[in-house]
Amino acid sequence: MSARSLPRPGVFIAGTDTGIGKTFAACALLHALRAGGVRATGMKPVASGCESTREGLRNEDALALIDASDPRSDYTLCNPYAFEAAIAPHLAAADAGVEIDLPRIESAHARLATRADFVVVEGVGGWAVPLGDSLEAADIPRRLDLPVILVVGLRLGCINHARLSARAIVDDGCELLGWIGNAIDPSMPRRGDNLETLRRLLPAPCLGVLEHGLDPAAAARTGALRAALAALRPRP
Repeated sequence: MSARSLPRPGVFIAGTDTGIGKTFAACALLHALRAGGVRATGMKPVASGCESTREGLRNEDALALIDASDPRSDYTLCNPYAFEAAIAPHLAAADAGVEIDLPRIESAHARLATRADFVVVEGVGGWAVPLGDSLEAADIPRRLDLPVILVVGLRLGCINHARLSARAIVDDGCELLGWIGNAIDPSMPRRGDNLETLRRLLPAPCLGVLEHGLDPAAAARTGALRAALAALRPRP
């Protein structure tokens, strides 16, 4: 897969909930893209739950995206909005006296896109998380004109969460490119049957299943994201 074969400059990684592996999937996709010769970099526009450091607030997910990227970006481009409290982003922003602004996110994304062939943009929380009084998480992929890949945390309840999230993505006017299953519960009962149900009921194809216990680079090397890479190629 070469950079010239990519139809768009990036993709938006959404999740069925918080803590279901959006960062893991995004980093694995970055490694898979890079293995195919694509200069790919990650972005986490909004992050709460950041640690105070000498360099400023730093988020573990954003740092993981930078580490999986080539070229690696300045932190403030990867994560324009960083909040210390590990709470919903609209609450963290309000507590910090900050209004999340789409033009600032768009500007950072544009600068990343000039340095790389492809930008993997990770969302925050689940799809319907508000970012402010008049701003929704869905506004980011809409503003950046990015298709969406939904990460489904494979655990009890995932079918309901995945169907509702997929429906919301489509209803919000975004393109659902497909979904990736992430095995966050290695002992999930009837996982195969649940995956088959998801494949049958979700309105977009399965683009891969990431197994439990691997790091992102190892997950990429398994070839689990071949379908995701194929989906990023232009349609004939």
